[in-house]
Amino acid sequence: MSVGNKKEDVAKWYAVYTYPRHEKKLAKEFEANGIECFCPLNKVEKQWSDRKKVVFVPLFQSYVFVYVSESDFSKVRNTKGVLNFVYWQGKPAVIQHTEIETIKSFVAGYTNIEVKSLKEPIVGDAVNFNTGVLLNNTGVISNIYNNYVEVILDKLDIRILARVTKSIGGE
Repeated sequence: MSVGNKKEDVAKWYAVYTYPRHEKKLAKEFEANGIECFCPLNKVEKQWSDRKKVVFVPLFQSYVFVYVSESDFSKVRNTKGVLNFVYWQGKPAVIQHTEIETIKSFVAGYTNIEVKSLKEPIVGDAVNFNTGVLLNNTGVISNIYNNYVEVILDKLDIRILARVTKSIGGE
């Protein structure tokens, strides 16, 4: 009998990236394959020209959460509709059980939930320019429009207003 340092194969919550608009289908597929999953659905009232209807849409587009151990990763990856796990620092991102419970409570208690990315710029954010004529300058977002943001640059006791194209990633 050998005693080794075998890593425990404990189930954890992971986020799975799906094909577009396959969240609910994938959740059903996981359930059919015996994989515990969670696809948070947002209760939304839709208005058509002749009626209103309540529909359930995925809260997070292209994401489903699965509760599996590492030994089940290939079973998850081979499920039709899965693109891959969501990675963080080179490994599948582990989602804390408390975060899943918080999301479950939130969708149970609220309707018409709006999800905003933290990567979206907001007024007051600092901006560092890493390309173009403003290279190595820093400014503050003063207004946000559909396709661009206005940034105020404080240099030489003057205020320079620069309109830059909106892009995610700090550029």
